[in-house]
Amino acid sequence: MKFNPEKCSIPDERMQPFIDPEEIWGLINNTVSTPERVRQLIAKSLDKQRLTMEETAVLINTTDPELVEEIKEGARELKRRIYGNRIVLFAPLYVGNKCMNNCQYCGFRVSNKAQIRTTLTDEGLVNEVEALEDNGQKRLILVYGEHRDYSPEFIAHTVKIVYGVKKGNGEIRRVNINAAPLEIEGFKTVKAAGIGTYQIFQETYSPEAYKWYHLGGKKMDYNYRLTALDRAQEGGIDDVGIGTLLGLYDWRFEVLGLIRHTNHLEACYNVGPHTISFPRIKDASTINIDQKYMVNDEDFAKLVAILRLAVPYTGMILTARENPKLRHEVIQFGISQIDGGTKLEIGAYAEKEGENQNLNREQFAINDDRPLNVIMDELIENEYLPSFCTACYRLGRTGEHFMEFSVPGFIKRFCTPNAMLTLSEYLVDYAPAETAEKGWQLIEKELTNLKSDDVKVNVPEIRNRIERIKKGEHDLYF
Repeated sequence: MKFNPEKCSIPDERMQPFIDPEEIWGLINNTVSTPERVRQLIAKSLDKQRLTMEETAVLINTTDPELVEEIKEGARELKRRIYGNRIVLFAPLYVGNKCMNNCQYCGFRVSNKAQIRTTLTDEGLVNEVEALEDNGQKRLILVYGEHRDYSPEFIAHTVKIVYGVKKGNGEIRRVNINAAPLEIEGFKTVKAAGIGTYQIFQETYSPEAYKWYHLGGKKMDYNYRLTALDRAQEGGIDDVGIGTLLGLYDWRFEVLGLIRHTNHLEACYNVGPHTISFPRIKDASTINIDQKYMVNDEDFAKLVAILRLAVPYTGMILTARENPKLRHEVIQFGISQIDGGTKLEIGAYAEKEGENQNLNREQFAINDDRPLNVIMDELIENEYLPSFCTACYRLGRTGEHFMEFSVPGFIKRFCTPNAMLTLSEYLVDYAPAETAEKGWQLIEKELTNLKSDDVKVNVPEIRNRIERIKKGEHDLYF
């Protein structure tokens, strides 16, 4: 991480609040959308140039159905150019649900007496990881309630345990984190454990709405949470994930808040967010929110496409909160990561199917609880290339180095070959025969396409490594 004094103006803007509601509402209320401008901005994005907040507002204010379809088609084409057809898979693993905050939309909140409070023991964590490895998972995000027990030292301890679990051919190669904001020294401690991305969602970028929902605990401090990922950068974590919880406030404001956050990180640290998430509010135990800001499916698909065009290089995460039909639809508009085989109840991965399932053991309800292989099979059937790749993180292609590859669109040189290699591992080790047959056919098609693609890759070497995997080698990557 390098501080960029030329872009981050003086006085020093690092770790300072950067959201101006009047600026955002001014853009929403005063920016005009015309067909010519929309098409100009789609072309700019397809040239892999970031859109400004004002330009993003043009797309947000586009309501003509035909132009909205052009926005979606532009997002679809942009994804193809930068990421190809690969989709990265991961699984969330909840470590503990103790919480000291009182967020009105969350089942973990301290006032929810119905919540069954649990923290995995070391043995329980190992059991969960082994169960995930048995299904073929290679990438996890560890999730923690915001509680004093979940200190940086505790988080680092659990990360080291996860990395140490090896069952059969299974291993976890990347551990990301979703946990409370930390001080700089805390982020350094977690970084030293070898984490990938540290993810903190602002929930809502509206300071006013933030006060409505956060009625107790340290999370009441809007500015402390807003600047958390600045402290992560200062602590050496150059892969960070931002997000907003759609349904708390006007989605148009939230989208521009995400763009403003992206601008801030780029200006001050020369690197934008590694991922952007935009989960929608779902049912939770004793949830207490106003329904007026709920985002319908039509607007959700539109905002996903807009975000893809606005930030071409950034990974976009679509979670199992959404149902399979909608996931299938919006994946086309720029999603690069999804979770699969998701279970949110603490300890549920190691339990038998249907055992002890209870909304009072989880943060919220999900709408896609299909097993991992069902999702893998569907992706392959639709000619998406499932990927468990962790190569960039392990080869130091993170932060600024990741942007050097991804901003111009060259990341596809690595993503497509590595996706094929990790899919090959899955097909050999975990896939049922029917899925394996379809998977090998897809890999062969991808290899054929690479020959005529403009991406400079060594196809014979990819084939060589796939054959080595078939003979029992593992963890080969570019």
